[in-house]
Amino acid sequence: MNDHRSSKRGENIFKGLKIGELTTKYPLVQGGMAVGISLDNLAGAVAKAGGIGVIGTAGIGLFENMKNYKEASKIALKKFIRSAKEKANGGVVGVNIMVALTNYSDMVKTAIDEGIDIIFSGAGLPLSLPSYLTEKTKLVPIVSSVKAAQVIIKRWVSKYNYIPDAIVLEGPKAGGHLGFKNKEEIFSEKNSLENIVPQLKEFLISIEKKYGKKIPLIAGGGLFSKDDVKKILDLGADGVQMATRFIATEECDAHENFKKAIINAKSDDITIIKSPVGMPGRAIKNNFIVAVENGEKKPFECRYHCIKTCDFKTTPYCIAKALYNAAIGDLENGFVFTGASVEKITKIEKVENIIKELFE
Repeated sequence: MNDHRSSKRGENIFKGLKIGELTTKYPLVQGGMAVGISLDNLAGAVAKAGGIGVIGTAGIGLFENMKNYKEASKIALKKFIRSAKEKANGGVVGVNIMVALTNYSDMVKTAIDEGIDIIFSGAGLPLSLPSYLTEKTKLVPIVSSVKAAQVIIKRWVSKYNYIPDAIVLEGPKAGGHLGFKNKEEIFSEKNSLENIVPQLKEFLISIEKKYGKKIPLIAGGGLFSKDDVKKILDLGADGVQMATRFIATEECDAHENFKKAIINAKSDDITIIKSPVGMPGRAIKNNFIVAVENGEKKPFECRYHCIKTCDFKTTPYCIAKALYNAAIGDLENGFVFTGASVEKITKIEKVENIIKELFE
């Protein structure tokens, strides 16, 4: 278990994260938020302040004015990684790459070529991720169950002789796409962080004993306060992942309208949507979502075919375009993903101040 000793005011009472030779001041991963919510500004600011800043890569090509989406995605990712590293001032920068992306290989190879510190990968099981590794980039799967972690580690060891450098456990109170089949699983107590963290920690300790490599456990989903952080660390996690908390910041890459939606949201505004990606997702209900629920289709042509699991012939709207619209402030034609604790966020803050509030 982690040791949280009493300290003088302003002193860091939490141990930093150690992932291989990478170390951070605070045990914090800022969750990667696509499309365009956590890019170079947010990731760079979190990394500079002592956490791990993460760029969300899904839909990143939409921020380049190019017809060839896949080429645009590679160009944009290179730009954002270089800019984030510069802003991080030596801090740790990662990328979040969804397994479900049709350009998954391109994104992984580009990130590694750019010398990214860590690749976080979920939205599917990243069973082939170690096959791309040629540099020192750390590989961190994102899971929502002990079983998923077991499957990934078994495959990585047998096929690549590689142990994950850390594991992120994303609980059912997280924002965006969730690794569960339906609402029943999302709201089931057995899938809660409080239930899964100790189980997964026990499994990871057994792997460490067997192979001699420690796998730090990072857990998140619906966390907001210092007490939330302490609770999860005391259950056995080595670090926490927080995403929604960092949307309402000066440094977040999202449009002001997006940030206002987060600040103004109440718990009653949260809904679980059925995403075109084929996974449930937690979002703030607005006119766009209501229209979709009422059976209105949002006509579009699929220019990107960005998600493997998205059936663009039958889906009522393009999720990449909807999330992009929201990121640039057009909430009439898009919507906002959020974690379960959004109603506790009431103002725009600086990244550095939030991190100090959480860990000092």
